[in-house]
Amino acid sequence: MAEQASGDEGSRKVVKTKLLILIGAGILLLALGGGAVYFFMGGSSANNSHTEEPAEEVKKEWVEPLYFDVTKPFIVDFPTGSSMQLVQIAVTFIVENEAVIAGLKKNEPMVRNNLLNIISAQTPEILNTTEGKEALRKSMLDEINAILKKLEIHGETKEVLFTSFIMQ
Repeated sequence: MAEQASGDEGSRKVVKTKLLILIGAGILLLALGGGAVYFFMGGSSANNSHTEEPAEEVKKEWVEPLYFDVTKPFIVDFPTGSSMQLVQIAVTFIVENEAVIAGLKKNEPMVRNNLLNIISAQTPEILNTTEGKEALRKSMLDEINAILKKLEIHGETKEVLFTSFIMQ
């Protein structure tokens, strides 16, 4: 029995030693991983010039976007013989400030006229593609900003969003 008791103690020491080695290896791996992350994320003093720029961008205050919904959708008939008969597009603008919203409301007939001319120049084949819709969106954005500049309204339209796009 004495031999069995000393054998149990010996095996316990081996288990404790193995456990300590595993714990030490785990700590070493965590330290190496942390060092690698620090190194690759630009933690050295030589890269501090790069880390300052994103910090300034993060400090920018988030501003809730302002939306302007065009009251009625744009409806354009395609020429006879086209694969589609008409397109109906409802749009919303993301604008920079309240002055832009006031200017767009006041001059909505001019905005509608210019945007209808842009939409009328499109073909169903172009509007059926994602690239065509994106090109139309970009053209509309450029036209809105040109109108705002012409009317000397301080601010700009940031985005044109299609809230409905129906082709029949």
